[in-house]
Amino acid sequence: MSKENSAPQPALYAVHSPERLKLLMERTGTGEPITSRELATAAGVAHGTVGNLMSGAQRVVPEDKAQAIADALGVKLRVLWVEVERQGRAFIPKQASA
Repeated sequence: MSKENSAPQPALYAVHSPERLKLLMERTGTGEPITSRELATAAGVAHGTVGNLMSGAQRVVPEDKAQAIADALGVKLRVLWVEVERQGRAFIPKQASA
């Protein structure tokens, strides 16, 4: 398959840290706390995704999920996430690879 016919890969975002996610869940943009289940429902993502991000078992999600989680928390995307590029099999923050 040529590069012309392949769909562009979605941008990937890594959570800054599980601790930052937990902190933002304690006080969302509305000032109210949100549970992992409530966040998953509000963002339209699997509860397991939120749980894995909170535990550190998962760090990276596609841009649409990252944006949905940020929106549900009432924060800007870059408050919680950093864009990553895929080089080989390793994920490297974009600013580190520049």
